[in-house]
Amino acid sequence: MMETLRTVITANGLITAFAVVGITVWLSYVMSKYLTAGRIHGSAIAIILGLAAAYWAGMVTGGSRGVADIGLLAGIGLMGGGMMRDFGIVSTAFGVHLSELKKAGMVGVISIFAGVVVSFVVGGLIAVAFGYTDAESITTIGAGAVTYIVGPVTGTAIGASSEVIAISVAAGVVKSIVVMIGTPMVAKYIGLNNPQSAMVFGGLMGTTSGVAGGLAATDPRLVPYGAMTATFYTGIGCLMGPSILYFIVRAIA
Repeated sequence: MMETLRTVITANGLITAFAVVGITVWLSYVMSKYLTAGRIHGSAIAIILGLAAAYWAGMVTGGSRGVADIGLLAGIGLMGGGMMRDFGIVSTAFGVHLSELKKAGMVGVISIFAGVVVSFVVGGLIAVAFGYTDAESITTIGAGAVTYIVGPVTGTAIGASSEVIAISVAAGVVKSIVVMIGTPMVAKYIGLNNPQSAMVFGGLMGTTSGVAGGLAATDPRLVPYGAMTATFYTGIGCLMGPSILYFIVRAIA
């Protein structure tokens, strides 16, 4: 019976991947509710559990693809691959209209571009500080500081190495976790208590998962507003990263 179950799970890897991720997310929200009283959002806990599982799998198997190197969980390699990533980008932006962005006014628009540029510059400077000198690596790591989606999209487009793309993803994940955990702590000090400020905040921070998780822990009613500008932020980052920002870095480097 166990052999039959193993065969079924292996043959339906993608379905198994969705089931495993779903259970992990459910468990994360339970932990958030009962262990942290909602102070740390379930999404943040899920990301931490995922990173811990990937590290453990790498130690056990000696591979480089995290839990995807375990036969029964090979479907996670497809679920977490570029195809699903690009699908996630499209689905995140689906149904968002430019007319909605106008509700945030010019400040909201400025916050999106300012957030992308500032995050990129910080990430690029950190890359230089760690010894990277080629334009492709600096741009990719800088784009990763924008979000963990913009990083790999930019790196793939300009031909960065897989190691650099992995660093860009790590930078984006760290940013997402920091935003997710830190938002409820600073919300009252920055006036994050209305739709307009949520839009500006989403435009400045940009990481959709981090902004949505942080606002959900602050005030669930603010989530749609912050997530909307954060979605535009991701789109603008994917456009500017492998084009304008790359050419600027290339001219300098």
